[in-house]
Amino acid sequence: MRIGFVSLGCPKNLVDSEVMLGYLCLRGHQITRDLNRAEVVVVNTCAFIEEAAQESTDAILEMAALKQAGRLRRLIVTGCLVERYREQIREQIPEVDEVLDTSQLEQIAAACEGRPTFPATAPYLYDERKPRVLATPPHYAYIKIAEGCDHSCSFCIIPQLRGRYRSRRLESVVAEATALFARGVREIILVAQDTTCFGEDLGLRDGLAQLLERLGAIEAPGERWVRVLYAYPNRITSRLLEVMAAQPRVVPYLDLPLQHASQAVLRRMRRGGSGEKFLRLIERIRRAVPGIALRSTFIVGFPGETERDFEELCQFLEAAKLEHVGVFEYSDEDEAPSSRLSGKVDRRTIYSRRRRLMALQRRISRALNRSLIGRELPVLVEGYISQTPVAWQGRLPTQAPEIDGVCLINAAEGRPPAAGQIRRLRVTEAHEYDVVGTLTGGEESAECDRVLPAGASSCRVQRESIQL
Repeated sequence: MRIGFVSLGCPKNLVDSEVMLGYLCLRGHQITRDLNRAEVVVVNTCAFIEEAAQESTDAILEMAALKQAGRLRRLIVTGCLVERYREQIREQIPEVDEVLDTSQLEQIAAACEGRPTFPATAPYLYDERKPRVLATPPHYAYIKIAEGCDHSCSFCIIPQLRGRYRSRRLESVVAEATALFARGVREIILVAQDTTCFGEDLGLRDGLAQLLERLGAIEAPGERWVRVLYAYPNRITSRLLEVMAAQPRVVPYLDLPLQHASQAVLRRMRRGGSGEKFLRLIERIRRAVPGIALRSTFIVGFPGETERDFEELCQFLEAAKLEHVGVFEYSDEDEAPSSRLSGKVDRRTIYSRRRRLMALQRRISRALNRSLIGRELPVLVEGYISQTPVAWQGRLPTQAPEIDGVCLINAAEGRPPAAGQIRRLRVTEAHEYDVVGTLTGGEESAECDRVLPAGASSCRVQRESIQL
């Protein structure tokens, strides 16, 4: 059958989609980019916040309209929205033929084929033996090193959706990374709800540091990058920073979701910490890993957030000078404890605070980018872009895909670059989020082939056919 896929939400959810694609390919199904040609469509949903749940619902309804018009044989809904609203989806959208929760990934082929599915007997955790087809460009891939979460943040429902924290075996992650590097992937991005908890449930001490050491020791030709996302601030150990500084393969980048800087707001969030403590942490990280770029996310409009709390957050941002920042507008989630807190902030104030905070960050980001002008840095070439005055797009080690800015590469004399090459670039211009530069130095041959980890070696799907 021709199967179309709509994958929504974060990279962790994307990995789930890639595993399901692997199982479908093993059954001989064709994955199509054109949803209008699909016989079956799978919508892998996100429900982390109200906006994500609405986006997922809209996608389901759009596909339901295709089925109602007779253009689809089956419609399957998977992911976090099913964890929250399984029965409502069944009752209110009759066009949906089957719903699978986050522990039923291995039953995706049965659902698409109309065979019976069954409740999962245990929480799911994929490993290197599972089939997986990458939906990212050939030169980078995400590896989910753990599932679930043990933190009790009052605004978050991930523990209810994904269960308790459970790490993959260290050897499993290393085996998957080895296979990806061997097939030409240049950058591996480690993701989990909290990467810094990796291995604790298995009795490992400084498990993430141990993992980075092992990934740094994998034999692979050419330059390779390893990036860490979703690091919990109170679990940044000296050992982790030592390994990040010592391993050339680990890029100087850390995603550190802080959520706020006011101690009062953080207490209501059940996060702990304060702006003062976070500034000391940032100073320690930058001292241990010279040149590191820090990314963080913040929530504005949390219940009880006063104008004074918000000003404290603005002052923190001014002092911290983080390279990358994302800002979320708070919204109540029915199952989250924060929905029952008093002191709700009105939507207009929340919107205004987000705009003010992002305007402040744009000034900071522009100044930091200007400091790069004249420097020569490695760049991972992403591909050719014909719609701009420049010719190619890439990313510096300090830029993660999708969430940070990019590097725009001017046309240069000689052989043009290719997607997947890591070249040297001299920065010539700086903007609020992006930088512009010109390639320097020698050429590097492109090594990125189509990527199927070992467990999916029997699949023969063309990457261009995957719609995500």
